[in-house]
Amino acid sequence: MSFLARTPVIWTSFVLMLVIGVGFSLFRPMVGGALLDMTSDPEAARTIIATMSDAQRTAHAWVTVLLDTAYPLAYGAFLGGLALRFFGRYGRYAALPALGVVIIDLTENLVQVLALAGWVDALDAKAWLTPLKFGLFFLAAGLAVIALLIGVVNLLRKRRA
Repeated sequence: MSFLARTPVIWTSFVLMLVIGVGFSLFRPMVGGALLDMTSDPEAARTIIATMSDAQRTAHAWVTVLLDTAYPLAYGAFLGGLALRFFGRYGRYAALPALGVVIIDLTENLVQVLALAGWVDALDAKAWLTPLKFGLFFLAAGLAVIALLIGVVNLLRKRRA
């Protein structure tokens, strides 16, 4: 995983994260406006799906499969790469929340695609998957902010020396 700590990988994953994020906003009208990723309540997710047309369900499934598969890989590489780069010998441990959120987000995507295909009982898993995803994401993002601060401090120390 040390390749994630390389500067070009960090920058590339950051740019991809931003571009994919814009993609979500561009495709949001095609799915009926509401993205299933944003709710952890299985009943609310069922209601969202029930109000969608067949075309919106299909569009949402494709957005999930394409964009929302690439998105956690991009933000996971970015957040994990920063942790690996700036936390030194503890980098592998600091990158664990980023790895965990990728796995949970991809699992949540599978649940959502199954539900969009008609297996709405799969949405019960969102009651714990979505809060876990957001918790790990914010933990990984917090560690990334600390990693960036460490990087800035190290840069300032080098310039003074």
